[in-house]
Amino acid sequence: MLPQEIIRHKRNKQILTKEEIDFFIKGVTNEEISDAQIGALTMAVFLNGLNDEEKVALTLAMRDSGDVLKWHLSGPVVDKHSTGGVGDKVSLVLAPILAACGAYVPMISGRGLGHTGGTLDKLDSVQGYQTAPSNDLFQKTVQEVGCAIIGQTGNLAPADKRIYAVRDVCATVESIPLITASILSKKLASGLDNLVMDVKFGKGAFMESIDNARSLARSIVDVANEVGTKTTALLTDMNSVLGSTVGNALEVFESVRYLKGENVNKHFDEVTKALCAEILVSAKLAIDEKEAYKKIEKALSSGFALEKFAKMVKMLGGATDFVDKPFDYMPKASIIRPVFATSEGYIHAMSTRDIGLLLIELKGGRTHPLHTIDYATGFSSFCQIGDKVDVKTPLCYVHAQNESDYQKVSAKIHRFITIGEKPNQSPMILEKIK
Repeated sequence: MLPQEIIRHKRNKQILTKEEIDFFIKGVTNEEISDAQIGALTMAVFLNGLNDEEKVALTLAMRDSGDVLKWHLSGPVVDKHSTGGVGDKVSLVLAPILAACGAYVPMISGRGLGHTGGTLDKLDSVQGYQTAPSNDLFQKTVQEVGCAIIGQTGNLAPADKRIYAVRDVCATVESIPLITASILSKKLASGLDNLVMDVKFGKGAFMESIDNARSLARSIVDVANEVGTKTTALLTDMNSVLGSTVGNALEVFESVRYLKGENVNKHFDEVTKALCAEILVSAKLAIDEKEAYKKIEKALSSGFALEKFAKMVKMLGGATDFVDKPFDYMPKASIIRPVFATSEGYIHAMSTRDIGLLLIELKGGRTHPLHTIDYATGFSSFCQIGDKVDVKTPLCYVHAQNESDYQKVSAKIHRFITIGEKPNQSPMILEKIK
């Protein structure tokens, strides 16, 4: 076979065979196929799409380009994946909750991408925590604790790493077939029995349109179930910050407080429990949603989920008493100051994507993959859509390292938050896709 002929076939809107896809992905992995050829094929896919059989073949070829983990555990192996948002720290609490309910969660997470935060960046703010442990330590942590949140290992779906790097600079990131294969190749390589997708839509999501979010969710659910991993998806709202914090250390702090039952944000709570319940029912750890919610509440109220989180942090290099005094082991900003509302009314809307980009201005995110980030900066006590405010109400607190950054960011906050005369609220979970 010749790579250029495979590219030509897809350019001409032909259906690629499994043999053609396997050949191409093998060439990507052993570097016999060039970046230019990857760019050409991914653009052809972007323009002409893939049918269901092609998506399955591409996903499996990318999964099998490296290690595929095998687990021999006493309970189901499960995971959750989010398409990314602003203030989305659900993974940090979902993994220990599910572990407390009898599941095993080998969670392979990523770093921030564009305006969205990354779970690994949040955990990197915890002193000593290893987001890139040895494979032995990763497996031992999952076996003994029930959950471990780490980054993609060197030989887990390596074809995806190359392909994604090319897509990122060749304007083909938004292709639903390519997103499907990218997400699932890594998740399936983790050896999962069950997966739940949190597909976000709205002003802070990559898929802003509900129709595009629904199409992506359907694509992922169909392909994952076809290859034997039972998968469902929830479409969740990202028209506002999820939870009360934005920023790496701040989101870890909110997560610890959530597991303790302190200052629980109702939107964050709703999305977290819905995703947990979906997994528990799917993995047959609960008969139905009612039983699933009871188990989730017990895991939280008993402190067992908090204990799982504490043990995970300890086994992966963090402090033994981290959950007792988290900010002793995380950085703090030099300036913590409020931004007040300029009028009376209700929070009507916010430009969530722009708020995520403000974190990058505070150096809490990256403009280049090699940039170091400031884990301490961000926003706390962030207002929520529907909140009543007046000129004495803080819209949020800015955590910055100098006066200049505080002034620059606080001036923009007002532009990104709309105050109206009437409350405006929409459901956090719009739809379930099985």
